[in-house]
Amino acid sequence: MSSPAPATPLLRSKLFWVGVLYFAEGFPLGVFFELFPVHFRQQGVELRQIGVLSLLGLAWTLKFLWAPAIDHYRGHRRWMAAADLGMGAIMIAFALAHGLPPWVWMAIAVFAVLSATNDVAIDGYTIELLDKHELGFANGIRIGFYRVGMLAAGAVLILVDIVGWNGAYLAAAGILLVCAGACLAAPREQPRSGAAPLPLRQELATVAGNPWALAVVLGLVLGCLWLVDNVTHFSRRWDWTWQTLLVGATLVWALVPPIARAAGKSVAQPAATNDQAPASGPLFGAVLELARRPGIVPVIAFILTFKLADAAMGFMVKPFWVDSGFTATEIGLVSVNLGLGLSIAGGLAGGWYADRAGIFRALWVLGLAQAVSNLGYAFAAGAVPHDPTGASLTDAHRAIVYAASGLESFTGGLGTAAFLAFLMAITNKRRAATEYALLSSVFALSRSVAGWAGGFGAEQMGFAGYFLFTFFLAFPAYCLLPWVRRMLHPPPDASLPKQPA
Repeated sequence: MSSPAPATPLLRSKLFWVGVLYFAEGFPLGVFFELFPVHFRQQGVELRQIGVLSLLGLAWTLKFLWAPAIDHYRGHRRWMAAADLGMGAIMIAFALAHGLPPWVWMAIAVFAVLSATNDVAIDGYTIELLDKHELGFANGIRIGFYRVGMLAAGAVLILVDIVGWNGAYLAAAGILLVCAGACLAAPREQPRSGAAPLPLRQELATVAGNPWALAVVLGLVLGCLWLVDNVTHFSRRWDWTWQTLLVGATLVWALVPPIARAAGKSVAQPAATNDQAPASGPLFGAVLELARRPGIVPVIAFILTFKLADAAMGFMVKPFWVDSGFTATEIGLVSVNLGLGLSIAGGLAGGWYADRAGIFRALWVLGLAQAVSNLGYAFAAGAVPHDPTGASLTDAHRAIVYAASGLESFTGGLGTAAFLAFLMAITNKRRAATEYALLSSVFALSRSVAGWAGGFGAEQMGFAGYFLFTFFLAFPAYCLLPWVRRMLHPPPDASLPKQPA
């Protein structure tokens, strides 16, 4: 029997697989947010019911809850392939269905969970695959192919007018099945070294007997409930909901550790490892390990604020175009399509710079460029008259806004590439899937809050004043750079501080 032919240089390239995998990550998200709402509305579904999709979108926000399973059982490629096959099966079921039977809502919920699981597995696999010096340009590739995946979902939507919804869903299923095969063909995961994690039962007993670890876990639970409440607003239905939850969490924190210790449920360990035991468990180990890192609080604050200026302005850009009188065609061609191409180019350029200058320097240099682009929109908003009819628009006005849009898109890609490389660089490869899911959820939280506040700011200050204000939102993150540097380049003899007993 002849030996298999060696892999071609292309198939051995890490960047090739980064591109393939992030196309496979972006495509399902595009299906969820592009295909489903259009299909439902064409079938006469009420807007109130279509809004339920935002509730199902919680799967991407809370994906860190089941990410530990991927880290524990590993086999990232199998997780990816299984998720793609499951989503492909759902697309085939949609293609064979007549109308919108009741089960489609449950199917979409499963689709969202599978897509979020796919994201976790791909992110964890990529972090394990790449070396630190490769993270910059790899994230530029990642940005580009992720968005190409979403554009592919838009192309499937275009097919609807040619082959109908059944044919479009079959095309989506075909793409997902190809993605599943590509994921299985990716290079195998490297064997993991180091001590095995605590058994789950032992971890739970240790957390229950440790006030510090229990406080972190309770904080995580309350944070998840708050995220869910932001979408479902369940606290509006019952008075004193949050007061009751906070009191209950305080009582659990105060009573459970002494009860666990008195009952002999806390696990005795050697003194040298007792403080570190909770952080070695399979369920809460990632969040506890992150919480124990020196300087983690300012680093989390940096994650929340680094893209704040960009996110705060981003949600108000399209309304500014509309209120200035630009047509939907102009907005689509310049702000969306051309902007997408420039953001991909910016991501590649930012990744290239991060690999050569280092992630830390790239963060502050490219972050500054990202902030300066907000001044371009502030100037444009002051120079272009407020006229929704478009009667006052001149070629000079158009040139100013087009230039501001191009600058904002390109520099946004610059900053994003450096920032994503930073998130990957500070992630522990042993718990890559869970830690990255946690950190990216923190980042997503800042974008949501900034978008919500942006409407109030633009309404009170006007577009020009608000865009100028967003420029200054970039600088609180710079005050946190000393902690960021230490997180990226810890001293050789640095050790994690001991947690309270």
